[in-house]
Amino acid sequence: MSASADIVMYATQWCPYCARARALFKAKGVSWTEIDIEAVEGARAQMQERSGRRTVPQIFIGERHIGGCDDLHALDEAGGLDPLLAPGA
Repeated sequence: MSASADIVMYATQWCPYCARARALFKAKGVSWTEIDIEAVEGARAQMQERSGRRTVPQIFIGERHIGGCDDLHALDEAGGLDPLLAPGA
């Protein structure tokens, strides 16, 4: 995987939207940090505090809150994702 922006995704293992977000990141060839909100104590509360949302996935690139899977895909389709994923972005 290539060097990329700092990506954090709050997720669960069973969520189909989380799987779609993972697939997009894999297709882009980027790595990310995944925080399983069911396995990591306090992660759900941290996610809600950071994002203001209760659903997974919640994706951050750097300090920027991208939102969920649909938001991620919409950003990609609009051409806004690749610049955020570029090394040094």
